Amino acid sequence: MLDTALFDYDLPAEFIARYPAERRQDSRMMVLDRQSGEALPRRFTDLAEFLRPGDLLVRNNTKVRRGRFFGLKVNPGGEPGARFEVLLLEPCAGGLPGEWKVLLRPGKRAKPGVKVMLLTAEGAPDPQGAFFTVTAKNDDGTGCVRFDPPDPDLFEERCGHIPLPSYLRREDEADDAERYQTVYAEVPGAVAAPTAGLHFTPETFSALEAAGVGVATLTLHVGIGTFKPVEAEHVEEHRMHFEDFVLPAETAAAINATRRAGGRILAVGTTTVRVLESCASPDGTVMPQRGRTDIFLYPPYRPRAVDMLLTNFHLPKSTLLMLVSCFAPREKVLAAYELAKREGFRFYSYGDCMLLK
Repeated sequence: MLDTALFDYDLPAEFIARYPAERRQDSRMMVLDRQSGEALPRRFTDLAEFLRPGDLLVRNNTKVRRGRFFGLKVNPGGEPGARFEVLLLEPCAGGLPGEWKVLLRPGKRAKPGVKVMLLTAEGAPDPQGAFFTVTAKNDDGTGCVRFDPPDPDLFEERCGHIPLPSYLRREDEADDAERYQTVYAEVPGAVAAPTAGLHFTPETFSALEAAGVGVATLTLHVGIGTFKPVEAEHVEEHRMHFEDFVLPAETAAAINATRRAGGRILAVGTTTVRVLESCASPDGTVMPQRGRTDIFLYPPYRPRAVDMLLTNFHLPKSTLLMLVSCFAPREKVLAAYELAKREGFRFYSYGDCMLLK
């Protein structure tokens, strides 16, 4: 069995990027040769140099919801009470209209029947009176709440917050509404951004098009489990969370045509890899699908449908780091991480990126 400790490494807090680069395209890029293990610091704007005409870039167009809400308990007399926080996960299966599965904080106080008045993004009571009622509570910190009005889209803009990763150790700010989204985000539903895509701009795609590189799109709504470290002693004992995905027919056709013509598939982010490998046959052909996946990729698995990966630097002992180690030996990946630290690279969601070619 594979020891989880093999994917651990030390990262002092000063390497964690708490804010994005001033401009998206200003990120740095560590280029790791999958065959030789050689790592070379470059700029993200050099990406086109490592691609060839006929290659295909595949990206994830999920959009992060402003799905983090704060509110105050409504006491029997109508006066405000304890403060609560919820993070939207997904509509409750078989629930009533407006009933959502959420992450509840503090869980001990969130008893069924508790009514919570929402606060605006500025911290004032919602002027239109939006609230939720707790309908169920689970031992894992999740629960179900019923919103009134029943559609969070109706109050998300005035009451919702961008759910930044906890390791940033700060509340969301005005700029995060734009910067913690890819420029091609279209389909709302994620609780975290597919961060490898944060480096791209419209100009990046224009340069790739000029270089003869195609672009295709799929959707995977990133779930709360993406930041959860593997706590089991052995990797194989970990259980992944489910995430909803769509691989459109036109994207599957473009991938299969690219591979038949001798082109390569560049996946932007681990979420894109998870969709493609969930839909791949042993020969690398992919079939269009819509569904849920809990695929867990770790060595010695080798990707079937993906030839190159662009990804950010990931947390120690995370499933994301394990997935990256399917593209190149774990020792080479961690050696590239050490070089990135020596070169002053920025880590995690708002940090720099790595190209495994």
